[in-house]
Amino acid sequence: MVTRALARIDELQPVLNAFTVIQHDAALASARQADDDVRRGAPLPALLGVPVSVKDHVWMTGAPATNGSLLLRDFVPPEDAVPVVRLRAAGAVIVGKTNNPEFCYRGFTDNLLFGLTRNPWDLERTPGGSSGGAGASVAAGMTAIALGTDGGGSVRIPASFCGVVGHKPTFGLVPKEPGFKGWKTLSVDGPLARSVRDAALMLSVMAGPATADDMSYPGPGLGDRLDMVTSPGDLRGLRVAWSADLGRLPVDPDVRAVFAEAVQVLAGCGCEVVEAVPATAHPTELWNLIALAEGFASEGPLLTSRGQMSPGTAEIIESGAGITAGQYVDALHEKGRYTRVWAEFFDTFDVLVTPAMQLTAFPVGLQTPPQIEGEPVDPFFDDWCALCLPANLTGMPATVVPAGFGAGGRPVGLQVMGPRWADALTLRVAAAFEQATPWSSYRPDI
Repeated sequence: MVTRALARIDELQPVLNAFTVIQHDAALASARQADDDVRRGAPLPALLGVPVSVKDHVWMTGAPATNGSLLLRDFVPPEDAVPVVRLRAAGAVIVGKTNNPEFCYRGFTDNLLFGLTRNPWDLERTPGGSSGGAGASVAAGMTAIALGTDGGGSVRIPASFCGVVGHKPTFGLVPKEPGFKGWKTLSVDGPLARSVRDAALMLSVMAGPATADDMSYPGPGLGDRLDMVTSPGDLRGLRVAWSADLGRLPVDPDVRAVFAEAVQVLAGCGCEVVEAVPATAHPTELWNLIALAEGFASEGPLLTSRGQMSPGTAEIIESGAGITAGQYVDALHEKGRYTRVWAEFFDTFDVLVTPAMQLTAFPVGLQTPPQIEGEPVDPFFDDWCALCLPANLTGMPATVVPAGFGAGGRPVGLQVMGPRWADALTLRVAAAFEQATPWSSYRPDI
């Protein structure tokens, strides 16, 4: 598997630019060790010999973690983040690190250090971000699974744009430390994969509290997660709320059409489907305030070298400079009230399904799409990712699974959200949808 993965990476890296580091020698050495373990009858861990990529942002010894920035081009972490430790312990073979935008601030993938990453379905389209290299690598068959991060949709945007599975875990389920400071209360580490089962398997390996991360917590047992996604059965007894737009967001017509068909598929799986949405305000303003404050605390000291930053990065960092401690704490309390409304919604419904994104992948070279459903998009930051933001504000899990294709044959994803610690349930619903449709078997012609 590792030899094939490395060959595929070498073949497609000049086309997609998904990787920042390719670890040929280390990966082959690990693969040979895995072969030896099998031959001598050693206990076989869950991911023995499985090729996996790690997002550039994530700390991993022996390879740079640049966070997509020229300012950090020579930084090599002194230790592994906990998910990397656990992937190694499970026998996974890390074949390299994947590209992300500078400081993971954007929903596309481009930076001055490593350049532009392209979408395997259409090379003139973005794979999304900020885990864009991870999404492209999985979609193109360079690796079967990949480790990404998600502070505002950064696993789910590439999953939707690249036609793969992505899971944003419950906040605290997967430790993310040690690592960079940014987005302490919003971001999580999570898997991208070719199937729901592979995503669940990777999640089960990484989950569980760790002393290295003070914001990781013990959750419900994960032992039955693989059984639930391997044989999800029908969904009778579940109340599934659905909304194409959270009641207010612009969503392109082709995405709405694919989503409407997806809702009918879910109804055919036996669950009760009801159009409903939590009565909360538009999430972008609250998310922006928290993200900008935490971003300035993390990257503000680097503004003295702003001339080396990618276009638009310094402006995002500076936008957090005027946020006071009082405003930040007030925003955290508002986040708590917002979260309560969602939690009470899930007293009535088991999950909520929406489109993963309001549009399909937009052209490379743009920082934001110019419009969605005919409405202009605010060019500052990532206002076009609003369907993703509730899961980051509330800490709830969200699974994205391929749902079909929109205009130009570009992938559309279905997002399944549930209450905190209901990761197994969102994965099960996604798996039932996956088994009822052909979409996860489709591959880009590259």
